[in-house]
Amino acid sequence: QFLMPAPGGDPIRNPDVLPTGRNMHALDPSSIPTQAAVEVAEDVVRKLLEKLSDENDGQYPESIAFTLWGTDNIKTYGESLAQVLALVGVRPVADSLGRVNKVELIPLETLGRPRVDVVVSCSGVFRDLFINQMNLMDRGIKMAAEADEPLDQNFVRKHAIEQAEEMNVSIREAACRVFSNSAGSYSANVGLAIENGGWEDEGQLQEQFLTRKGFAFNADKPGMMEQQADLFKAALKTVDVTFQNLDSSEISITDVSHYYDSDPTKVVQGLRDDKKKPMSLMADTTTANAQVRTLSETVRLDARTKLLNPKFYEGMLSTGYEGVREIQKRLRNTMGWSATAGEVDNFVFEDANDVFINDAEMQQRLLDTNPNAFRDMVTTFLEANGRGYWETSEENIERLQELYAEVEDRIEGV
Repeated sequence: QFLMPAPGGDPIRNPDVLPTGRNMHALDPSSIPTQAAVEVAEDVVRKLLEKLSDENDGQYPESIAFTLWGTDNIKTYGESLAQVLALVGVRPVADSLGRVNKVELIPLETLGRPRVDVVVSCSGVFRDLFINQMNLMDRGIKMAAEADEPLDQNFVRKHAIEQAEEMNVSIREAACRVFSNSAGSYSANVGLAIENGGWEDEGQLQEQFLTRKGFAFNADKPGMMEQQADLFKAALKTVDVTFQNLDSSEISITDVSHYYDSDPTKVVQGLRDDKKKPMSLMADTTTANAQVRTLSETVRLDARTKLLNPKFYEGMLSTGYEGVREIQKRLRNTMGWSATAGEVDNFVFEDANDVFINDAEMQQRLLDTNPNAFRDMVTTFLEANGRGYWETSEENIERLQELYAEVEDRIEGV
């Protein structure tokens, strides 16, 4: 019997993915963003700007830093890509075959708000899969920068003019806003440094991010990713808000290190003249009713549903050795958000310490099941305290230090 190939992706978003086990195809890159993705994106952008406007006396943000992921845009058919275009106030235009190969400016009268500047950090996979969409974004942003409009209604143009004067380049060159790694390179490696504990301070992580992600895409020079660290810094310097999307129930923000690896919140804080930390927001589009939450709310929600949820950690422990490592990984990734965004509440570490360390029975189960992962867990708690991310009692720290020595002796067979 011949089985027709089927789409891959999120079965909640696209039920045609089921049943699994068939040959898969993703999508036609030239067809995204689809019209459905554009409509969802416009709804998310509306909620995002309403939230920001309400919390800032009716003022819109001038610039938002975006992170775009390759696999996420496959699963959503380009929703987050369409959000970038919607913020700038440009509309993707499809031809008669459904291929999206050009954009057009939405008139300010129709838009009903200022054009919001964006700084887009694309993952390496997005760069590999969607180079044409990077071209679309770059053309759309430059179209907005060159539009003869009032600067208080076009923040893209406002910032491009300022940066052109500062860097002695043309407005079009200054309007480069689409960045990624160099060809063949992936991630900022911030997550790798945090996982290994091999970083001295946050400044090292921020410099690593700027160095690895500061390669600009330029539609005027197709096929090239040029290092433009100064332009990247100048663009990030104006950012008021950092933003990412969660678009699948399969992966949350502490399941993997990728989300905080590409988070520029503290990078922006270090670059801004006033050293003010930008607001950090996340859109949850895992359901039809998309929600825009602060990053701290999202971290709290994630901690309550995963790390601190008895159903989760008991389920992990039931799998044995690997389950303890999964629990430890989520604790480490939670600390990663402290390092890159500073948006983890103290109670998350305090409650995790109560669950996994202060409970003698739980402590013994973790130690017996996977002593190496348990040692890493103790190390993470001590590191979180040492780096200033967790304030706790001297009693807790002394217990952790003693526990580390005991686990080390056990592993070494002393």
